[in-house]
Amino acid sequence: MVDISEGQEGAFMALAREMTSLMATKEYGRIDVVRDESAPLRFYLVRQWASTASAQLCHADPEMQDVTARLVQIGRVTHLVNGVTGREAFQFEERRAYTKADRRIGLDRRTQDAGRAEGERRSRQERRVGPRRLREQPGEIDLVGAARRARENADARFSQFKVGAALETADGAVITGCNIENATYGLTICAERVAMFKALSDGHRAFKRIAIVADTGNLTPPCGACRQILWEFGGNLEIVLANLKAEQSTHMLKNLLPLPFDARLLT
Repeated sequence: MVDISEGQEGAFMALAREMTSLMATKEYGRIDVVRDESAPLRFYLVRQWASTASAQLCHADPEMQDVTARLVQIGRVTHLVNGVTGREAFQFEERRAYTKADRRIGLDRRTQDAGRAEGERRSRQERRVGPRRLREQPGEIDLVGAARRARENADARFSQFKVGAALETADGAVITGCNIENATYGLTICAERVAMFKALSDGHRAFKRIAIVADTGNLTPPCGACRQILWEFGGNLEIVLANLKAEQSTHMLKNLLPLPFDARLLT
């Protein structure tokens, strides 16, 4: 995860392209560059390794180290691990090689108390701020802002009625969607369903809330089909309605769809 400094987006994209080219040329794997829809200056460099040996070679590669060093100069880099890891034996050995004897990991729990002296505990302001704590800070996820940005990508060539949606997953990820219209009209799909289907296709199965933004005086709720889909896969979501002004309102899906049809009726 890279939080780039203001005005450094061009430099970041150049470094990302250089890193992607190196990964492909040396057959280490691939890099996907993903912008965080809730934070415009935050990007994720998702690396998919060809093998664990490739990962080792990449980390030791001087050219990759040089690109990483330049990346640190234009933003804050936070290393995250999320996904499936290989089962090669070296991973276990590597983990133990970097585990100090006094760390509280597995059988290496220390037997003597080496904690801070009384009165030396960190204050709340001094607590470490990692990815999880950043995500827990109030106001960190601007869901309405993400929906507004997604709305700009809407393909509403027939109705000119652009809608954006931003769906927050249980682990804090933000998946966006916009309405996509079709000449047959019946194949048009709403922003809410685009966001939900994108999230499901990425493997997400638990959700907290969704923001929906349209350029209207009256806040626009989801249509009946979208309410059904949101209920089917998200349950009683929090629905945040907003427009391009400062107006917004919050509802629970059970109040917008009071008598839903779902799998309970099929048993």
